Amino acid sequence: MVGFGAAGACAALEAAETGSQVIVLDRFGGGGATALSGGVVYAGGGTAQQKEAGVDDGPQAMFDYLSTEVGDTVSPKTLRAFCDGSAEMMDWLSLQGVPFSAALCPEKTSYPTNDYYLYFSGSEVAARDVATPAPRGHRTHGRGTSGRVFFEKLAEAVRRKGIRVLTQTIATRLLTDAGGRVVGVECTTVSSRAHRILSRWAAKPFLYAPKLGRLMHKPVAWLEQRRGRPLTIVASKAVILAAGGFVNNRGMLRENAPLYRGALPLGTPGDDGSGIKLGVAAGAATALLDRVSVWRFITPPTALLKGVLVDRAGARVGDESRYGAAIGDAIVTRHGGWAGLVVDSRILNEARRQLGTQTLWFQRLQMWYLLRFARVTAPTLRELAVKAGVDPDGLIATVRSYHDSPGKAEEFVQPLEHPPFSMIDCSIRPRLAYPAPMLTLGGLVVSEETGQVLRSDGSPIAGLYAAGRTAVGICSNSYVSGLSLADCVFSGRRAGRHGGDAARCFTACVSA
Repeated sequence: MVGFGAAGACAALEAAETGSQVIVLDRFGGGGATALSGGVVYAGGGTAQQKEAGVDDGPQAMFDYLSTEVGDTVSPKTLRAFCDGSAEMMDWLSLQGVPFSAALCPEKTSYPTNDYYLYFSGSEVAARDVATPAPRGHRTHGRGTSGRVFFEKLAEAVRRKGIRVLTQTIATRLLTDAGGRVVGVECTTVSSRAHRILSRWAAKPFLYAPKLGRLMHKPVAWLEQRRGRPLTIVASKAVILAAGGFVNNRGMLRENAPLYRGALPLGTPGDDGSGIKLGVAAGAATALLDRVSVWRFITPPTALLKGVLVDRAGARVGDESRYGAAIGDAIVTRHGGWAGLVVDSRILNEARRQLGTQTLWFQRLQMWYLLRFARVTAPTLRELAVKAGVDPDGLIATVRSYHDSPGKAEEFVQPLEHPPFSMIDCSIRPRLAYPAPMLTLGGLVVSEETGQVLRSDGSPIAGLYAAGRTAVGICSNSYVSGLSLADCVFSGRRAGRHGGDAARCFTACVSA
């Protein structure tokens, strides 16, 4: 397995439970994109946290909603297994030491403040005609974005198991025998304090300012080339690849998902597609490499959900209360990357009042930018459209039809009747103060029963498994917050169990 993030750690823990000897390899110090994330796990069906909060939810309601997001990316049988086992998965994570809380967020938001840890993290409210909505976003308990806490608790569980972890070790090639079975991993290991320190320093800039991050990462790559020593890991039966996606491989993005320029890659330098490439070199098939999730959040504050999101023609983009990934996907794929949120003075004033109670510092910074520098104002809708470069007749017609049939939950509806009117620029383009994060969703094709990697003809590659964003999984069609981490846990545990059960094995979790 290539990668020591959520999927790698979970696979290692499950493989160790089978009695297998497990070796975990990581290019840097561990964590990957998991440690940079918000630490949200999408779970439901009656988790301990939902029950404590008084939330009524069941596996069927979870299945009905997720069916609208997942589509045919995985079979109904696999999705049902995911939903039926969701509460147990949360119990398992808690046993590993990952902290969660039943503090229920009272408003719809993209990410709750430090007072709340259970919230509506997807488009459940917008899909209430399909299934009874329930809050299923389980944020790891910790201040700010808590992905680092999530990973550190899993890493501690790995250490408690006595699992051997080799950091600063890069997988370069899978070893196969004459019959095509994967029997090991060729690696390069770097024994350098400078490599460890510089890779850690480059991680945050790589996330928030990619150009600066790439510049800071160059000495890291140089050290890997100059100081790297060869290392071979022999696996008696199984290697599990969990190296993340390819969001930081600009060539693979241009080839597979060219529309997503201007979005901010959510990942580390290790999310360069190398795990996928290792599998392909061994004969693996890939799928859904064109699926990229790009997020355009218009909350918090909640009041902005009452606005109307339009494109250059003045046409409505869609239900503003849907999760940011659904909005971002619509903006990029159907509206040329540009969108503006139309609000009136009453909505704008309400939003300003909510800023102090509904936002974390980085959300407050984004709203300060949007409301101060990315907003135009005019006394009439026609003048607003001209000022914003939007078709006036189209905008007026859209607002009129919105008043007649808003097409979203009643609590998010408020007619635009109080001038002056404002339009907030929500387009997808490079902006440090208002980024549109993205991650890749496709990867290696795997057996839904075992996580074993498959060839294009559907036959399995002996000794090779994949999990997390290196593989096609539950979230590979449409992402809602927490679904990637949940799939990393689900697919990682699956690969660990089956890879470990194959025989006593060495599991290489290599973030290359």
